[in-house]
Amino acid sequence: MPASPTLRELCFSAFAILHNGQTRTPVFVAERLNRQWLERAKGVQRTDRFYAEARLPSAERADLDDYRGSGYSRGHMAPAGNMGSVDAMAQSFSLANMVPQDQRQNAGPWSRIEEDTRRYVMRAAGDVFVFTGPVYQGGAPAVIGKSRVAVPTHLYKVVYDPNAGRAWVHWQANDPKAQVGAPIAYEEFVRRTGLHLLPPNVS
Repeated sequence: MPASPTLRELCFSAFAILHNGQTRTPVFVAERLNRQWLERAKGVQRTDRFYAEARLPSAERADLDDYRGSGYSRGHMAPAGNMGSVDAMAQSFSLANMVPQDQRQNAGPWSRIEEDTRRYVMRAAGDVFVFTGPVYQGGAPAVIGKSRVAVPTHLYKVVYDPNAGRAWVHWQANDPKAQVGAPIAYEEFVRRTGLHLLPPNVS
């Protein structure tokens, strides 16, 4: 990533975020998942207690009021359904882990992508690394709220299984008409975004 004073690293119990203070959203959220962790997640109750991230300067973070009446849901990048402890579940509701997401896309095709990813992890031989984040195409993005939280045009989820030597990327428009389609290659993701999230020998 190019150096920027508004890029900040945030570590949580079960995921890590590179946060962009200009968009008030993540660049990406990174998770390390495995079967044991997801088995634990099945027993953790969802909390739904969203909160502004106090570790970020007020000028670089989203607030709860930004989403109220905006027409967008607070879309988790690291899903609550992946959280295998009470602390991790609570932390997943930080607004630093959210983007303004179309509600129908979030509850429909994006939810299915999250569930498909969990199903893959449950079958995998070991750890699977997942990077999720927003994309802003076509000039200045739309914004919501007084904090001017940027609304992504697309969302991505990079899935990397080092044991199998496989990587693929789910790419979806942040749109009510979005449908689950075939993943794109990691090389194509890099071409579209300029983000190099995986080791250089991964294709």
